[in-house]
Amino acid sequence: MNFSKSPPPIVTAQTPSGGTHIRSFVHRRAHITPSQEHAIEQWLPQWSIAYRSTPLDLNQIFERPAPVVLEIGFGMGETTQQIAQARPQDNFLGVEVFNAGVGALLKRIHDNELRNVRIIQHDAVEVLRDMIAPGSLAGVHIYFPDPWPKKRHHKRRLIQPAFIALLASRMSTGAYLHCATDWEHYALQMLEVLSAASELKNTCDGFAPRPDYRPLTKFENRGLRLGHGVWDLIFTRRALEHAAPTTENA
Repeated sequence: MNFSKSPPPIVTAQTPSGGTHIRSFVHRRAHITPSQEHAIEQWLPQWSIAYRSTPLDLNQIFERPAPVVLEIGFGMGETTQQIAQARPQDNFLGVEVFNAGVGALLKRIHDNELRNVRIIQHDAVEVLRDMIAPGSLAGVHIYFPDPWPKKRHHKRRLIQPAFIALLASRMSTGAYLHCATDWEHYALQMLEVLSAASELKNTCDGFAPRPDYRPLTKFENRGLRLGHGVWDLIFTRRALEHAAPTTENA
């Protein structure tokens, strides 16, 4: 197979499919290895789901009924692989836009014979809005999202009130949302935004200890050795409450 050609393009639409929002990522021509390119060519059709504007039948795409955990921005897929292996009873739907990460996770799926992972290569906001039915997620993982450290770029951060409202609407009662970041300022913003969401409840008084199911990555271990902090937040979806009866015209 010839690996000297240019990396394959993002396989899904790169323009909004309806409405507008500030994107939390920027398309860039990132390096992709021959093995990642090979994985995309060989296994993308088997383990990925193309973007569409209608809700997925999650039981159908995983070929079994099981709790579904959505991971937004899985990077190179190291954490996704380890959690999926440790929790074979759950299904994991990973959303990522960059080719290198998609190729890396496809290779991990193939090499480790994972059957409980699927990939969508598209903007997570549009995936949530269009492809995930309300109340269908048992969990959500958002690990080390781009912190956009410059103040003028904070509006690009993923964890914003409108996004959390959309995300909460896709979570079932009791479902969990687990975020982690190594940027303290972003951690504080996350805590503020999540605490203000009436649909969510903090499982801790502030930040949470890292749960056993989230493994330490090589990058995180290196940061901890250098004295860098890591902050975890775990919130759960409150039960939907019936609206109070109106007293208008009483």
